[in-house]
Amino acid sequence: MTGPHHSEPAPDVPATPETAAAASESAAPGALATLLPAPRRLTPGDGTLRLDAATRLDAGPGTTTAARALRRDLGVPLGLDFPADGDGPAVRLRIEEGPELGPEAYVLTIGADGVRITGGGPAGAYYGVQTLRQLAGPAALRRAPLAAATPTVPGAAPVPVPARGAELPYARIEDAPRFAWRGHLLDVARHFLPKDGVLRTIDLLAAHKLNVLHLHLTDDQGWRVEIKRHPKLTETGAWRPRTKRGHRTSALWDEIPHGGYYTQDDLREIVAYAAERHLTVVPEIDVPGHSQAAIAAYPHLGNTDVIDTSALGVLDTWGVNPNVLAPTEEVLRFYEEVFTEILDVFPSTFFHIGGDECPKDQWKASETAQKRIADLGVADEDGLQSWFIRHFDTWLTARGRRLIGWDEILEGGLAPGAAVTSWRGYAGGITAARAGHDVVMCPEQQVYLDFRQAEGEDEPVPIGWVRTLEDVYRFEPVPPELTEDEARHVLGAQANSWAEVMDSQDRRDYQTFPRLAAFAEVVWSALPAPDARDYADFPRRMDAAHYARLDALGVAYRPKNGPKPWQRRPGVGGFPREGAPPRV
Repeated sequence: MTGPHHSEPAPDVPATPETAAAASESAAPGALATLLPAPRRLTPGDGTLRLDAATRLDAGPGTTTAARALRRDLGVPLGLDFPADGDGPAVRLRIEEGPELGPEAYVLTIGADGVRITGGGPAGAYYGVQTLRQLAGPAALRRAPLAAATPTVPGAAPVPVPARGAELPYARIEDAPRFAWRGHLLDVARHFLPKDGVLRTIDLLAAHKLNVLHLHLTDDQGWRVEIKRHPKLTETGAWRPRTKRGHRTSALWDEIPHGGYYTQDDLREIVAYAAERHLTVVPEIDVPGHSQAAIAAYPHLGNTDVIDTSALGVLDTWGVNPNVLAPTEEVLRFYEEVFTEILDVFPSTFFHIGGDECPKDQWKASETAQKRIADLGVADEDGLQSWFIRHFDTWLTARGRRLIGWDEILEGGLAPGAAVTSWRGYAGGITAARAGHDVVMCPEQQVYLDFRQAEGEDEPVPIGWVRTLEDVYRFEPVPPELTEDEARHVLGAQANSWAEVMDSQDRRDYQTFPRLAAFAEVVWSALPAPDARDYADFPRRMDAAHYARLDALGVAYRPKNGPKPWQRRPGVGGFPREGAPPRV
């Protein structure tokens, strides 16, 4: 991620999505009033434009990804080819770089002569296409036309059918995101998600104008990325013999071995697929804690003078784990080799190193660790972790990358160029921003999507505090304690989905949606303060169109009235927390 931390709004832009929706209802009570995330400014017109087989595409320089998205994401389900030539109305894609439009901003106009999308950069043009896709109706989010050109007999040529097309309301939309980092964490370490599931997730993020996929690739329960120099990381570390079902206090086990990993070519494909949709994939390799899968593969990585690391396997349950990396030069060299291969696959500026939940008990008992503390002249084990993190900050900086880690990396002092993902609350992010460090806000009390969505007993594997759709909609990434200058260090926010109790795509869908749609509006749209947000308008737009869009996308979201019978997990214990979450 590069460039300014915040996109500047266009002049005289309404501050609330409700204003735009209300303004659109009288002239175009349909699709214009259902856009999500809500645009900054919407001016409805009087009339409609028909997209049909004669509609052509006029794509200017720099609009390649937007043009491909138009044909792929809009043309295919609507049965439209968008030829370059012809006499029909045109969809014109243009780029106008300059101070008036940020790189992700766009202006979309629909009138009698066709559609024009002007982006401040390629991403802006792409997001304009995504808005056009919503205006075309839920059918435009499917993968094929509802009236198919099917063969009459096996092997015969498909019988042509008329293009479905779409009716678009006349309008002018001026739009730009509030934050440069609009992310989602996908945990594939606890429960592996096959490659196609990751690609599908990217499609869903792009449809909601999110632009960062934080890919959590390693943890105690599994190592999910091929490292050619150290093959045991996947031969051994990618597989566990069984899995705890539900919270770690549950007595239930799934005795089927679980695992999987991505080859480097799989990940290159994921990165390229994301880039085509203007998403950055930020990899996470956890150090020095959450590393038992790596230690199981290569026991010398652990604190061998404290425990018999050769007896450790890949962890089959959840929670904070005492088995952490040894603070040795040999471990540093090992992970430099790992990171070198990771950097070759992921071109993202940011590289996430974890740094969270690293118990220091083994270091306290280790003569090797205590000698390292003495040799370094640091005060204690927190200082030792800071040394570990600072080493990789220097190493990554020398290679043109930036280290980012969970807010525990603040303990013992943070390297100058490092950024923080603030998960334990706002406090870590506030501390980091005040010290001049960039921050991504993702407090668990607000935007952990693995947390339960209601208090009902039918909620599957209830974890954490209740976080309703409205709670997520009222999340504010910038804490009021920050000054204007300090707030500039808030790059944005991300919603995290940890997968300890999400063992299938449907379970991930249920926990993630529709709450991720609310989060997407929080980080894109120019919303008022949380208490001033007119939440009633958001479920209105969900009911009017967005649930139908999610249906068309095949998302097994949580229904408004609670889980369907097949979405429940009776008897699988969770760990619910009662009351409102604290603001820390």
